[in-house]
Amino acid sequence: MASEKPTLSKMNKTELEEFFKFLSPSARIDVKAFALDYVLGLTGSAEGKAELASDKRYIECLFSLTKDTTSSIVKDSYITLLSLSADDIFTNMMITNYCIVPSLLEYIVDEESNNADTVCMLVANLTRNSFCCRKFIELIDSDQCSVKLAKIVEVFCQRNYNKKGNNLDHLGLFLSNITQVREGRKFILDRNMCVVQRLVPYTEYEASEMRRGGVVGALRNCCFETDDHEWLLSDKVDILPHLLLPLAGPEEISEEEMEGMPDDLQYLGEDKKREPNPNIRKMLIESICQLCSTKEGRQIVKGKRTYVIIRELHKSEDDKEVGITIEHLVQLLIGDEPEEGMENLNKVDIPPDVKEKLDKLMEEDNS
Repeated sequence: MASEKPTLSKMNKTELEEFFKFLSPSARIDVKAFALDYVLGLTGSAEGKAELASDKRYIECLFSLTKDTTSSIVKDSYITLLSLSADDIFTNMMITNYCIVPSLLEYIVDEESNNADTVCMLVANLTRNSFCCRKFIELIDSDQCSVKLAKIVEVFCQRNYNKKGNNLDHLGLFLSNITQVREGRKFILDRNMCVVQRLVPYTEYEASEMRRGGVVGALRNCCFETDDHEWLLSDKVDILPHLLLPLAGPEEISEEEMEGMPDDLQYLGEDKKREPNPNIRKMLIESICQLCSTKEGRQIVKGKRTYVIIRELHKSEDDKEVGITIEHLVQLLIGDEPEEGMENLNKVDIPPDVKEKLDKLMEEDNS
């Protein structure tokens, strides 16, 4: 009967040192493949992850093998890193303790990269929380990183950029993640770089829900920057039609109600379909809600006959959370204007007793 294969934690010092040699680029291909398979198996359990977190050399070895000359070893190394990056402990470790960001981005923008989609998922995981997101952006802005955010957007927006069949759709999630922090929103909203103008058409990108949802998430986060509302709603960006079009359906709208509505939203036809994903619909509505948080924004959104599109959406909406968000937007669109000095809804202080009542109502809605 074969002896039981020892776990890493049960290896003595000599055995452990030998195991790290198996994870070396200089090891035989079959030995590296065996060691990688073993490590990948450990990523599936809490005990295994604890073992891998106990020594920084595991991650160092995995990164070294992403430069291996054997394609299957490179692929398995990236898959193992991706599996580990689903855990915040390893995400923080990778960002803080290893200089990995430059090489990951260089790999993504290399149009001949075989595993670009896996690496796109990896960088999306590495920017999942705000701490890592800020560190990631800091590393991109540093001198040691040759690939900047502008290049990532360029690659993302270029059809069939990767020559090996990778679609790079998860870069949409990466862009959504970086906008959870001010530094990321500042980049997307830079008025000299035209980044947001390149992204808005993807709210209607039917080929990939991941790409579409990522862009909508990024736009939603950027709409929290109230100082940019007038610019976003102006002809220089014209964000509103791009947010409303996915929410519009095939309903016939009268000429009278269409008056003042953006041209792209008029005469849509019987085959017009709404965004099928309720989470994306919710983010689109939340974006418009944010644009209504300032007096100037509300005036523009109301003037574009937004209520008509949202009214028809409400009639067909069957998701409870989306319905609640729609009702909130409707109140902003048809309600009376706030008193003088309270026009910016993001800066209004809610009295404690009113906040308590609102919190109870939200709990009832979500129960």
